[in-house]
Amino acid sequence: MAHALTSTAPAILSNQLLDAGAVMQARIDLAACFRMAAKLGMHEGICNHFSAMVPGSDSLFLVNPYGWAFSEITASRLLVCDFEGRVVAGSGVPEATAFYIHARVHLNRPRARVAMHTHMPNATALAMLEGPPLAWVGQTALKFHGRLVVDDHYNGLALDTDEGDRIAASMGDADIVFMRNHGVMVVGPDIASVWDDLYYLERACEVQRLALSTGRRLKEVAPEVIERTAAQMREGDSESARLHLESIKRILDREAPDYRQ
Repeated sequence: MAHALTSTAPAILSNQLLDAGAVMQARIDLAACFRMAAKLGMHEGICNHFSAMVPGSDSLFLVNPYGWAFSEITASRLLVCDFEGRVVAGSGVPEATAFYIHARVHLNRPRARVAMHTHMPNATALAMLEGPPLAWVGQTALKFHGRLVVDDHYNGLALDTDEGDRIAASMGDADIVFMRNHGVMVVGPDIASVWDDLYYLERACEVQRLALSTGRRLKEVAPEVIERTAAQMREGDSESARLHLESIKRILDREAPDYRQ
């Protein structure tokens, strides 16, 4: 299902002044997200991908290498790539769809400093159904009210810049994209907030799927309550997301500390 990118001509990093400490911290944080996503069953073989713009750069991004499962990712194993598909640092190449989706999203949507794309089961299941994927009936789902779009135009694998550009354009200013017949992508300004959204999106989709499986009607929430609750959640999101990421690093430090290597 995956395709390796073949454009790996060397690029030069020497003209970019980067904070080595900030770059290493981004590597560690992103590696932690890969590991926890694997632990929670939010991955699919070697086919899904997370990326983050390198701190201090607007043209380089971190992404997982082709052929490695989420559970195998470490901080040093992440690649640094440019928007032309060249590997600037690291061993290996990105998976082709990882490059064509993530590079074009980062290039065309500068606010998307981080992008996480998965085929996590519950969100992907809802992306395969007719109609709106999320119903505004559960508290967790309300976190995403007014923040998502649906890309209805599945075109097969993203193996060229045109498809990557189309996906980026379909996002508009949304943070969450349900990619019809495919999966989901979550974007945002930093690793902590995007991980937090990805995690809670899957939880919201899981409980909605369970509720629908009863065959009973979903209990609606009043529109004014939906709006108020969504706003309340956004107020505390940044700090909650930061603490969430710190918690998963503490768990991994006990159970799988090699993610930091």
